[in-house]
Amino acid sequence: MRRVYSGLVVAPAILLLGLLLLGATEYEDNANWPAFGGADGRSISHETGLLTHWTQEEHVRWKTPIPGRGHSSPIVWDDRIFLTTAIQGDEVPGRRPLVHYFEGEVWRHPGSWGSEFVHEYRVLAIDAHTGDIVWNRLAHTGLPYDDIAPRGSYASPTAVTNGQTVYAYFGVPGVFAYDFNGNELWHADIGPAVGFGLGVSTSPVLYENRLIVLADEDEGDHSFIVALDTQTGEVAWKKPRRVQSNWSTPLLIDRGDQPQLVTNGFEWIISYDPRTGDELWRIPGLQSNTVHYPLLHNDLALFTSGYPDKVLKAVRLNVTASGKGSERLAWTYNKGIAYVPSNLSYRGYVYLLSDNGIVSCLDANTGEVVYEGGRMPVAQRFFASPVAFEGKFMLAGTDGEVFVIKAGPEFEVLATNTLGEPIFATPAISNGSMYFRTQHNLWAIGSPD
Repeated sequence: MRRVYSGLVVAPAILLLGLLLLGATEYEDNANWPAFGGADGRSISHETGLLTHWTQEEHVRWKTPIPGRGHSSPIVWDDRIFLTTAIQGDEVPGRRPLVHYFEGEVWRHPGSWGSEFVHEYRVLAIDAHTGDIVWNRLAHTGLPYDDIAPRGSYASPTAVTNGQTVYAYFGVPGVFAYDFNGNELWHADIGPAVGFGLGVSTSPVLYENRLIVLADEDEGDHSFIVALDTQTGEVAWKKPRRVQSNWSTPLLIDRGDQPQLVTNGFEWIISYDPRTGDELWRIPGLQSNTVHYPLLHNDLALFTSGYPDKVLKAVRLNVTASGKGSERLAWTYNKGIAYVPSNLSYRGYVYLLSDNGIVSCLDANTGEVVYEGGRMPVAQRFFASPVAFEGKFMLAGTDGEVFVIKAGPEFEVLATNTLGEPIFATPAISNGSMYFRTQHNLWAIGSPD
């Protein structure tokens, strides 16, 4: 079995980044954006009247400097935006990174860094109307447990909220729960979750009174998935997994009598009952590094990876629990998939994004190619995942451009907007505003009130 870890992995918080689904459908109107991917975890906004064109001066409601470095996405509930960040402090001479092994040999990614510096891990609340930082709480300070990727961050997992409490996950420092006034309610240390010195980026998922965290590590010897009680932080259930390093956030599918939490993975794609942690089904994994979050189209879940191999598996969800992998597999595809940014399922099509911004469109039912080779007018790299709205989707690049693309069977770039700073975090949409976390700032873009 091949395991390849070379190359660059940055958070799926970028990409990737916590999924929340509370029975929402594509047609419901939910103005809050409470987790990575919004209310239903699919990166689709159902608001109307959103902007297509803006500049660094025009239609900027506010722009707020954010301290430190973070690739987590903003989440929004009513008039509060929540972000996490990590602030680098002093270097500790002689500090050595965690030792990793690959196929029995000591292995270190050539660009890994960070564990020699003290870091502050912080949670911020921002006023959605003014951009003012309402509170800034220190969750943890100290030397990191492990390194991160060359362009990574110690604040990559996106927070999640139920409208009363905000939950932030930082990997080894643990999970931190705050009320909306910034009071810490509890802190839970769930144990090590390491990824070959490339960082932690899977985001927490909320289901009813459970906060679920996926913690796959290195070659899978100590991987697990755990659910915490949202009121106390106590472990509600915990299940071991024989799945190696994983930077993907699970997808929660809550419809019918049996909710499912589906997880991407190198060795295995597994579905769990989020209430109990019981395994519902599994099929062989992608045999490639899993960074992307799963997608959903009707009764198909789509699992993708872009490195070392490009692979997409469309998996039937409505097969009986005893269904084999061959019965569950609807179709596959093996081209045009990026390493870091996730892909998009929207209005009957699957949009695949390459690392340098070339878009492919597939029929979501069959996997047949609708178009290939859609190119951005300004070349750059992409780490943020696409977000859809009103028959369009936007792609935010590392040179600061945000491209708005027409959804549907023909590729068309509707607008190119620049914010002038690198963008690694996936945008959020809430209450008429688009929120972009750039390298140094959080921007609110929208029409005048």
